[in-house]
Amino acid sequence: MTTHAGELTETGPSVPVTAVKGRRSLAGRLTDAVGGGLVRVFLIVVGLFWLVPTIGLLLSSLRTPEDMSASGWWKVFAKPSQLTFTSYRKLLENGDITHSLLNTLLITVPATVLVVLIGSLAGYAFAWMDFPGRDWWFLGVVGLLVVPVQVALIPIAELFGKIGLFGTILGVVLFHTGFGLPFAVFLLRNFFAEIPRELLEAARLDGAGELRLFTRVVLPLGGPAIASLGIFQFLWVWNDMLVALVFTKSSTQPITVALQTQVRQFGNNIDVLAPGAFISMVVPLAVFFAFQRQFVSGVMAGAVK
Repeated sequence: MTTHAGELTETGPSVPVTAVKGRRSLAGRLTDAVGGGLVRVFLIVVGLFWLVPTIGLLLSSLRTPEDMSASGWWKVFAKPSQLTFTSYRKLLENGDITHSLLNTLLITVPATVLVVLIGSLAGYAFAWMDFPGRDWWFLGVVGLLVVPVQVALIPIAELFGKIGLFGTILGVVLFHTGFGLPFAVFLLRNFFAEIPRELLEAARLDGAGELRLFTRVVLPLGGPAIASLGIFQFLWVWNDMLVALVFTKSSTQPITVALQTQVRQFGNNIDVLAPGAFISMVVPLAVFFAFQRQFVSGVMAGAVK
């Protein structure tokens, strides 16, 4: 039995197709209209806008102090001959800056490795091992997340002074490790808890012990979360200045403190300050882009079950 639009059918009156389409709101139609190329163009423009300071710093670091004092960095596009690596050569000849870069690596790398290693072991223990007071211990770790760094600066400085760690690289590494562990344990424990129990039980039936289970099953599956944690910790320690100002001295200061010292004499050493600032910024960016895929996977892990 054929019917026309608007006539009664066995299930009720039919609705014209044009009426169904007309029910879409104006906002919905606008979203469909701009959801393609226009949004992509807008996002590209925003991304380029955020890159302007980075590009400006790079071009400034490739100019002489005289050119930087005479005009803005955008003049390079009209006079490409201004570009030179003289400032970077002077930077490598500046013992304070090069030594501070080495100190930064000696602080950042161990603080990141220790947090990832200890946090992974503790996260696995809280997720899959039974021991007395496990849940209470985990609640205590979560509670440490709300403790601000500023509260512990003076007490730990006094403690380090008594045991001879104040002003040393080891003291700064231990401080960053201690304050990075609560977040590491919280993040990795929640991620490891999402691993199927059947997979771990099958490995145990095959004779795998806890250490073998951790290294051969849990760590490979937890790669995205571990990479995300490593990026967070690396960026935090590399860019830290507050802890470094309190716990380091001239021979152990990282690049952030060294650049802050150079700022006091801005008019005399701008040729060192610009390339030093760019190197200090480009290293964390390189680490982030190197692990970008794992970082995104780790951040999205657990969002959809």
